[in-house]
Amino acid sequence: MNTIKTLAVFCGSSEGANPLYKETAQELGKQMHHQHVTLVYGGGNRGLMGIVAESLYSLGGRVIGVLPQALNRSDVRLHQVEERLIVVPTMHERKATMYELADAFVALPGGIGTFEEILEVYTWLQLGYHTKPVALLNIAGFYDSLLAFLEHSVQEGFLKADHFAALIVESDIGKLFEHLQCWEGKLSDKLGR
Repeated sequence: MNTIKTLAVFCGSSEGANPLYKETAQELGKQMHHQHVTLVYGGGNRGLMGIVAESLYSLGGRVIGVLPQALNRSDVRLHQVEERLIVVPTMHERKATMYELADAFVALPGGIGTFEEILEVYTWLQLGYHTKPVALLNIAGFYDSLLAFLEHSVQEGFLKADHFAALIVESDIGKLFEHLQCWEGKLSDKLGR
């Protein structure tokens, strides 16, 4: 059983086209408050990122933002929704700080930055750099194409089946938290040793 006290959430700085993305982001913040889980996020309070943070913060939950200096500006930080804001020099330091602070990682819908962040922590899991749960909150099938691609990678011999199975995929927030808490990080060696 994993104790999830802090959750790094990766998601879009836009709200996206489907209203369900925004509704789910709000619900995630409420569920994090109910579960007493602190949010670790990228510090920009726009789009889905801001909705999750604002939802949790408005209920009195803990929010930690990690922002690179170049993005510490008024068009990125519209207003304060963090108990604590950590400003770091670079994007690399932002990710390293978020990874260090988090007990688990989840991605909601987003763009290239979201994909890069969740796939990097998934890569680190595969390589044994950490043993923390990594999840996709697959709202309205947003990640179906990525999952099909990863499955294709398994079939083609580039991704091990147990590494693919280690990625938590859930569309229900309550079940997502159950999976995060029960997840076991025992994977075969990436290099086959």
